[in-house]
Amino acid sequence: MTSPANASAITPASDLVKITRALLSVSDKTGIVELARALHALNIEIISTGGTAKTIENAGIPVIPIDQVTNFPEMMDGRVKTLHPNIHGGLLARRDLPEHVQSMTDHNIKPIDLVIVNLYPFESTITKPGVTESQAIEQIDIGGPSMVRSAAKNHASVTIVTDPSQYESLLNELDANDGQTSFPLRKNLAAQAFLQTASYDAMIAQWMTRNDTDTPSTLTLSYRKIDNLRYGENPHQSAASYRTIGSPKGTLLDAQQLHGKPLSFNNLNDASAALETCRAMAKVQGAQHAAIVLKHTNPCGAASASTNAHAIDRAIAGDPMAAFGGILASSTQIDYASAQRITDDGTFFEVIIAPSYAPDALELLQQRWKNLRILAAGNDIPQITTETKFIPGGLLVQDRDLTIPNPAHWTHAAGPAPTDDQLEAAAMLETIGRALSSNAVLLGGIDPDSDSDSVRLFGAGAGQMDRVASCLGAVRKAGELAKGSIALSDAFFPFPDGPQILIDAGVSMIVHPGGSKRDDETFELCAKHKVTCMTTSIRHFRH
Repeated sequence: MTSPANASAITPASDLVKITRALLSVSDKTGIVELARALHALNIEIISTGGTAKTIENAGIPVIPIDQVTNFPEMMDGRVKTLHPNIHGGLLARRDLPEHVQSMTDHNIKPIDLVIVNLYPFESTITKPGVTESQAIEQIDIGGPSMVRSAAKNHASVTIVTDPSQYESLLNELDANDGQTSFPLRKNLAAQAFLQTASYDAMIAQWMTRNDTDTPSTLTLSYRKIDNLRYGENPHQSAASYRTIGSPKGTLLDAQQLHGKPLSFNNLNDASAALETCRAMAKVQGAQHAAIVLKHTNPCGAASASTNAHAIDRAIAGDPMAAFGGILASSTQIDYASAQRITDDGTFFEVIIAPSYAPDALELLQQRWKNLRILAAGNDIPQITTETKFIPGGLLVQDRDLTIPNPAHWTHAAGPAPTDDQLEAAAMLETIGRALSSNAVLLGGIDPDSDSDSVRLFGAGAGQMDRVASCLGAVRKAGELAKGSIALSDAFFPFPDGPQILIDAGVSMIVHPGGSKRDDETFELCAKHKVTCMTTSIRHFRH
């Protein structure tokens, strides 16, 4: 056996380190044969494990099985194969310390200069439908992260590669430096390796605590970068998009862009809000097709109807001025009739998002606007139950507001008994209302300009510092449609001044959570003017 001193350049770490011995062990075998062939051409000795070794050997490339290095067989279904001093000693030994070099000589440990490892596919496993607990656990990699961490710690002498996307830069460097790697490359790859093991462990921890009712004492979140964005909310702010590692499919970030310019920070933020609200509307009893037009994360028009085209038409009608340049979301496929309405004169949208598009509808939209971002979200609806909000120095975590309105649990507090149609319409309005920025008050109901039972938003006041201003804004936006409408507030009325504005505008029904010390004054006001008043007991603040 070759002595360690002759197997690799065991000298004080320098900027350039000669690669003479590499360990390859990958789950994702993309490009591994080509890489192994290139390493062999550079006279680099290759060690490998299990399936990776077979893949390399079948390609006719010389490879040393891992058990010939450890003098111990792989066992326990592969759980134990690389956890051995002959592996980790070869990775962790400092080549600039004589005592480390002597220990390698004493124990016949050969140094390993290059490690190519990617980890078991835990993320793709846990997102598969019907995956069992035991199947997921078997995809928790132990040996892989251990090798990655050992190699990354000793990046002064060892090169660690953890992703097929890094193969090209590795080979370019080896070609340019006569089979050597530079310290800047090794340090960069080591940093990427630690980021990967950190996110891998965080993903496992999140999965293992997914059913816990208490929030964890330590919260580690892991995200994978998707892309740099042109800029943030404003041109002077840099920005990027990230996807939560291990999150279920079906979010806006999984949508397929079929047409248009790249999505901006504001586009992504608004489109996500539109998609989530539209999906929530579709869950309300009686909703066949739902559509929403949104601006700055606030619905400015929303409707449900018996056809998709009609729902879109009524959503646009909610506030045509605000809809111009907004985000349009639909709960069902965009058909040709829907595309015709969307492309009418006087309309313009930044983003359209729907589960899918009929071919002729997609063609019409593409012809109408060159830069329109058209997104296909598919039919997968993820079950994501918590949300975070970052603040300087930390973040806040809460359950998402996913309650489905149930008028059967509401309290009839004053005025005439509500009709079934009013209750059904109010349930839809509550779903729309919880998407508005607080303080929020909205007016809506069954559309008087429609031959069908379309329910839509007439006008909303949102993001105001007082509820009276929200009432005034909603009445102003609704105009003549305020007469006979349903008013919904995301929180209780602290005084009866807001309800007085709504009643003066002609609303027939007021729905709010209740809970104010002065609720009785609002109830008395409604009873006096024969306006139905319902309390839901559920507040929907959104900040």
